[in-house]
Amino acid sequence: MSNYRNSLSSIAEQAQATLAETHNAREKALLLTRGVIRLCADSIRATHRKQFDQARELLTQVRSRLDETRTSLAQHQDIYYTGYVSDAQKEFAEASATLAFISGEPLPRPDDLGVEMAPYLNGLAEAASELRRAILDALRRNDIEPCDRWMAAMDEVYGLLVTIDFPDAVTAGLRRTTDQLRGVLERTRGDLTMALRQHSLEQRLAGYQQHIENP
Repeated sequence: MSNYRNSLSSIAEQAQATLAETHNAREKALLLTRGVIRLCADSIRATHRKQFDQARELLTQVRSRLDETRTSLAQHQDIYYTGYVSDAQKEFAEASATLAFISGEPLPRPDDLGVEMAPYLNGLAEAASELRRAILDALRRNDIEPCDRWMAAMDEVYGLLVTIDFPDAVTAGLRRTTDQLRGVLERTRGDLTMALRQHSLEQRLAGYQQHIENP
């Protein structure tokens, strides 16, 4: 065994140095991606409040953190392709798409955001689900005008996602996310239809009342 002592000692030193470097890269990436998820949530809240400039500024910070994560993990691709980096990219895609849908801006593509395709598609699905909140908020304000546009966006996103037919291992569980969106879509369509009928009835009654008062 003594013949191997020097070799084993050298291997131990190399293992300590290599794994310490990997551990430090992982810890840095975890910290950065947690910040990304928090900032994305803040951006979505700002978007729903129509504070679009604030939402964009937060997404600029997100992009910077994701770029830093990518750089810090350039030599650690095994960590880069783990779940928490993908989750951070998905949240960035969701927040960016939500801002685009609600503000009426062009929808960013995956390469515009610098994210992988699977996180992008899952984020797109969740952004479409966020439009349910936007529609319900608008209905409570009796602001009917944007609801049809947002409903159409939900339909178009769902129509895209159902054409993506690959195993979950490739799409990061997109099929389940798409199924969830279908449920949100159906509930929202029902709520919007009832609200539009009520709005139409109220308009007819108001017109009839005006006719009675001013024959």
